[in-house]
Amino acid sequence: MANVFQYMHDLEGDELAYVNMILEPMTDKQAQQYALIYRARRKDPQMILILTLVGFVVIAGIQRFVLGQIGMGVLYLLTFGLCGIGTIIDLVNHKKMTSEYNMKQAYEVANMMRTMGV
Repeated sequence: MANVFQYMHDLEGDELAYVNMILEPMTDKQAQQYALIYRARRKDPQMILILTLVGFVVIAGIQRFVLGQIGMGVLYLLTFGLCGIGTIIDLVNHKKMTSEYNMKQAYEVANMMRTMGV
């Protein structure tokens, strides 16, 4: 399993524990495939923080679009980040939002691999 974590070196906390739990029943080859797919799908909390800051100046809600929350992204876009308050809340909660997105992606990748029989 150690080889897999070289592809996912920036995992921490709950996300690391969750991915580790998913990887337990996998063979090394399956775990390596999982790591490559998951790595491509996960979002970095710093990127979400930067996008949220950009939302103050350029396009409000861009962080929501990147996290797949299209409805909230449109709402933020039309209301200028809910008059800036929603954007400030997202600045505070950017790690939590990113973690929730990443855990959802981790589950979906594992599910996809199961259904494909990999």
